[in-house]
Amino acid sequence: IIMLLKLERGFDKFADAIGYLTAFVLVLMILNVTYDVVMRYFFNTGSIAMQEMEWHLFSVVILLGISYTLKEDGHVRVDLIYDRLTEKKKARVNMIGAILFILPVALLIGIESIPYVVESFNSNEQSGDPGGLPYRWIVKSLIPLSFFLLIITTIGFFIKNLNIYKGLHGSTEYNLKGEIENLKNELNKHKHHVVDIDDKGENKWLV
Repeated sequence: IIMLLKLERGFDKFADAIGYLTAFVLVLMILNVTYDVVMRYFFNTGSIAMQEMEWHLFSVVILLGISYTLKEDGHVRVDLIYDRLTEKKKARVNMIGAILFILPVALLIGIESIPYVVESFNSNEQSGDPGGLPYRWIVKSLIPLSFFLLIITTIGFFIKNLNIYKGLHGSTEYNLKGEIENLKNELNKHKHHVVDIDDKGENKWLV
């Protein structure tokens, strides 16, 4: 039991490290876009390399963010049935989905994308635009890397749900509805003065 909890924490720390790296790259992308906009609209100039860097960094955010998002259980779901299940049943669904869907797809894409990276490296692929970025194999190499990282975080996701299924701890999944309900409860705990304007334009203070 202790070993399973330690494994879960270890995989969570690994996914968190990916999340921090993704957040850092996201900041770089924002700065890059800001620079391009300022140079284009205020100085009537720009750099093709910097413009291409935007989608390079965006690719990094998306590809690396997949793993961290899985750890946070933040991927989009069809929750017509899932939301009504108990925590143990949700954990069972998550474990089955991880084994039958996430792992095979991640393994398939990870392996099958390697030849494209090798081909790009051997041909020294670069941008077709003058002044564009070279070494396009670097950004392409993130495709197999990201899905191999996804395999690792999927194992951690499976262990976390296994611990939930065994009752070692409760679910800590992100739930927008839960966040809204918590916010409502916090508001109800305090007295808030709300201004309500009626049809006559007069203010009504509600407590």
